[in-house]
Amino acid sequence: MTDRKSELAENLARVEERISSACAAAGRGREEVTLIVVTKTYPASDVRLLAELGVRHVAENRDQDAAPKAAACADLPLSWHFVGQLQTNKVRSVAGYAHVVQSVDRPRLVTALSAAAVNAGREIGCLVQIALDAESGERGSRGGAAPEQLAELADLVAGAPGLRIDGLMTVAPLSGHYAGREQAAFERLVELSSRLRADHPTATMVSAGMSADLEQAVAAGATHVRVGTAVLGARPRLG
Repeated sequence: MTDRKSELAENLARVEERISSACAAAGRGREEVTLIVVTKTYPASDVRLLAELGVRHVAENRDQDAAPKAAACADLPLSWHFVGQLQTNKVRSVAGYAHVVQSVDRPRLVTALSAAAVNAGREIGCLVQIALDAESGERGSRGGAAPEQLAELADLVAGAPGLRIDGLMTVAPLSGHYAGREQAAFERLVELSSRLRADHPTATMVSAGMSADLEQAVAAGATHVRVGTAVLGARPRLG
């Protein structure tokens, strides 16, 4: 085993222990939480090592990094998640490789993503990104739609050709009512998920929590956690 593979294996084991412990503390089964490894700034060679170590879900937040990496790893049994703020001029590229877009936050993006998915002959899962720091009708500082926009966006996705409404995503806000209150923020997202499932029963994904706050996300009821630094390390490995 190479030094880098050993390093990743050790990091994955630590993250796995954290998730397992958080699940046990919350009275949840470990199988209820899926780990998504965020590989931004890291090379395709790391993605290959992660796949060898059993990782099946990876995420990127910039298309210019994601597109070539996904192409280089097209032979691997991976699900690719796009988690960054997505501009409509990048949608056609993203629709070529993403299995799930977690950052749907405005009607115009739904329309563009639908057209691109149909053109690519693919079905793309979508999460509505909720910004818990957003004022009514505005987007949050880290992307995302205000909570009251959820129903409209979910209905648009559900009715759009080539798209599927899979659930919700959030990033712990840095300002506003939930700043510094990660678990409360994630609990609010889970409440919104319950409302969403009343109209869209299969939209069960709740994506919340990263390296620093995955325990709070699991405690709140997240089904997916997005972990980068704790698995890959703090320093970018470009190449």
